[in-house]
Amino acid sequence: MEQLKEKLSVIFELDEIEPTLKFTDLEEWDSLSSLSILAMLDSDYNMSMSNADLLTFETIQDFCDYVIKNRK
Repeated sequence: MEQLKEKLSVIFELDEIEPTLKFTDLEEWDSLSSLSILAMLDSDYNMSMSNADLLTFETIQDFCDYVIKNRK
């Protein structure tokens, strides 16, 4: 889980990412960060997800929990 949060921190160019944040609450959230997250899921976790699916997660923690549970 920590590794995934670190990868998200790099994508958003933050020192640390709070698990309670929503993607859309981040000032750094834009289409490029969304594409970066989706590419990271594909390359590092062998998962595919749409941008619409990504936005359905209530918090960063919810997203991380889902990825850890469903990675291949």
